[in-house]
Amino acid sequence: MRPIERGSIPLDRDQNEIEFNFYQQSRGHLLTRLGSYCSYCERYLGGNIAVEHVRPKSKESNLELEWDNFLIACNNCNSIKGDRSIELDKYLWPDKDNTTLAFIYITGGLINVSPNLNPEVIEIAENTIKLTGLDRVPSDDPFLNPEMKDRRWSERRTAFEKAERAKRNLFVNNTESMREQIVDTALSTSFFSTWMTVFLHDIDMLKRFIDAFPGTSKACYNSSYTPITRVGGTL
Repeated sequence: MRPIERGSIPLDRDQNEIEFNFYQQSRGHLLTRLGSYCSYCERYLGGNIAVEHVRPKSKESNLELEWDNFLIACNNCNSIKGDRSIELDKYLWPDKDNTTLAFIYITGGLINVSPNLNPEVIEIAENTIKLTGLDRVPSDDPFLNPEMKDRRWSERRTAFEKAERAKRNLFVNNTESMREQIVDTALSTSFFSTWMTVFLHDIDMLKRFIDAFPGTSKACYNSSYTPITRVGGTL
């Protein structure tokens, strides 16, 4: 889960804070700042974009138009999360915590909770995975899963394979143009954390990914682009 900076409330042309009349008006500002990526699973959204209410508007209508309550989500993450009541401190949030520290991404597109967390935070991280079903691995067999509505895991697996292939190509042809091409491929394939995992030991590529994906929280990384605890967050 990519740590992000949503930023302060957007300003209108007269430099006044925008007052949204309906929450969908925030979509353009969110996309400009965060890119067209799900704030939870990291997949590229294209036209499949929902303005996600961190705390559901059905339960807390006073937050329906609050900028700080908005993220971007795909239909899968949004629908699985649903309208359950949310206690913020029971979960990790990409705009408040350095979620890079909480999860590990492994070959095959799987997500696990990092074993380096203390027991209390492990529980919170597990809650976070369950909140949007990030650990789901639906069958790729069309006979067992004919509708294939949830493609997040298989898309993440494909991104992992592309990232590993890109790393091998870079080893053979370590040029500036190759590095630029890898970033372009990462942006179009999405799954930021997968690319950061595969290129873990290439500081230059880590910097390029962090700079390229809109809204990535640079405050969550040190000068070597190693994740660090976010000020004010659980992680």
